[in-house]
Order: sequence, then structure tokens, then C-alpha cells
Amino acid sequence: MTAAGRHPRHGLDEVVHSPVRFSITATLSGVDRAEFGFVRDAVEITDSALSKQVAVLEQAGYVTVTKGYVGKRPRTWLALSPAGRAAFERHLAALTEIAARARDTATADPGAVSPS
Repeated sequence: MTAAGRHPRHGLDEVVHSPVRFSITATLSGVDRAEFGFVRDAVEITDSALSKQVAVLEQAGYVTVTKGYVGKRPRTWLALSPAGRAAFERHLAALTEIAARARDTATADPGAVSPS
């Protein structure tokens, strides 16, 4: 049960909640850092779309952007900040709780809902 009986949706993070930003943070949650192109390909979006969404995450303090070179080629690396990692974990926990609550409600009182 959430604090004060509140629905778990109150634990969702509006910044992370966007499907693209959720996909970006999920991709970065399993690594220390990832190259921009890797994240772009994993999330299946354009460079421009990734740049825009990373800017939102960076503004919120959830993602850090590091630029450098590999040989003579410029590279950009993305990483979740500690705040971003915590926000992703809280958001994921809220989603999990929402789904679990819905399953529990359906099994606790099967007469209250109709099967689909």
C-alpha cells in the first residue's frame, strides 16, 4: 500500500513517463554510460529526437552528457546521474505497483470486473 492510501500513480515521474524518455532511461539503467549512437539505435529514434529528449533529461538532472574523442572522431556519451537512476527506479516501482494492484483487484473480487 502506498503512503496514506494514495494510488501508486502519484509515484510516477512526469519527466521519465514519456515513452521515449522512459526507453532512454531504461537503456541507460543497465550500464555506466553508453555512446549516443548506441542509445539512438536501441531506442529506435533519430539523432534529433534523442538530442531533444536528452536535453529534457539533462535539464531535470537525470542524465549527464560527456563529449570527447575516440581517435579523431567526436563521440558523445550518456549516463544516468544518481538522481536519474533513483527517478527511474521509483517510476518503475510505481508502474509495477499499478499493475500488481490491478491484478490483485481482479482476483480478489472477480465479480466486480468482466473478463475481456
